[in-house]
Amino acid sequence: HRRTYVGSLPGRLVRALRDAGTMNPVIMLDEVDKVGADWRGDPSAALLEVLDPAQNHSFRDHYLDVELDLSQVMFIATANVAETIPGPLLDRMEVIRFDGYTVDEKVAIGRDYLWPRQRERNGLREEEVAVGDDDLRTVVQEYTREAGVRQLERELGTVLRKTATKIASAKVETPVQVGMDEIRDALGRQKFFQEAAVRTAVPGVATGLAVTGVGGDVLFIEATTMKGSGGLVLTGQLGDVMKESARIALSYVRGHAEELGIDESAFEDREFHVHVPAGAIPKDGPSAGVTMVTALASLLTGRPVKHTVGMTGEVTLQGRVLPIGGFKQKALAAHAAGLTDVILPERNRGDVDDVPADVREKMHFHPVMTVSEVLDQALEPAFKAAAA
Repeated sequence: HRRTYVGSLPGRLVRALRDAGTMNPVIMLDEVDKVGADWRGDPSAALLEVLDPAQNHSFRDHYLDVELDLSQVMFIATANVAETIPGPLLDRMEVIRFDGYTVDEKVAIGRDYLWPRQRERNGLREEEVAVGDDDLRTVVQEYTREAGVRQLERELGTVLRKTATKIASAKVETPVQVGMDEIRDALGRQKFFQEAAVRTAVPGVATGLAVTGVGGDVLFIEATTMKGSGGLVLTGQLGDVMKESARIALSYVRGHAEELGIDESAFEDREFHVHVPAGAIPKDGPSAGVTMVTALASLLTGRPVKHTVGMTGEVTLQGRVLPIGGFKQKALAAHAAGLTDVILPERNRGDVDDVPADVREKMHFHPVMTVSEVLDQALEPAFKAAAA
């Protein structure tokens, strides 16, 4: 505010400089992707001048009405999703991406930091309660599905609260070794399952890899066909780009029916339906193209998709597989879901080096250039499908 207003103060940046007592502090701008604009103003517009090194040497605060040199200030902004940050603001930042933790990293963080902190908060001593790495791994894999460890800490806190209650009510004697029985009693039944084998057991379902605001994720794309007018129905809250990917996938399969061993009559007076669970979560982006082609090809050839395979890549009408982003997060999600084979675009081959070494050793990566290579790697052999 200007000085004419009652209760006015210097701007937040000026107060931060005053509190730090220096002209070159580190200023943290947390969750900058959630800045909103309304009738009161647009904070991101004000940040443009602050973050631009060509302008911030003469930043003018309305209260002081003098120019301040902010060029020596180190600004660090945090965000979960870069896509929601306004383009001009993002252009003034150097983006450093931090990927999600692996299961082994979560177990180490839980053992060395989260467990001791929650134990102290719940009034327990180190010699009163203990947990093994295998039991921590169970909590990570069966009760959490996240890139970070926030939910993991909540679940460990729940286990320790229940344990502290039992000790206080003399239902158990110390020391308590937390095992599977104690975890199930405190947290209930298993919340997350490795269901790729069950979901892909029938033709028409393929396992894709995606990136969300909280890291990578596995999604299942389902396709079915029925009598109809030859249209394509798409469900699952798909964005425009993803809808176009589905149309491209169907056009490719129809155009290469003979090559894929599909009878032309399979398309006559038939309607196709492609669904991407979960239906309540919006989805968009081109990287599910190869997964949609694989689901449709699996449906029409009767060959199930291998349950160990996850895939990602944009597809063209000519059957080329184009590169995608966020491969490291997708590979970590595939590993956490129990997949052992990942099909990726050839031009993403270099991104495999970014995947942690312990994950790379347990997985096989298959770079491909064309859809035919994808189908060769992803679908069960024809004779095995016929036998099934």
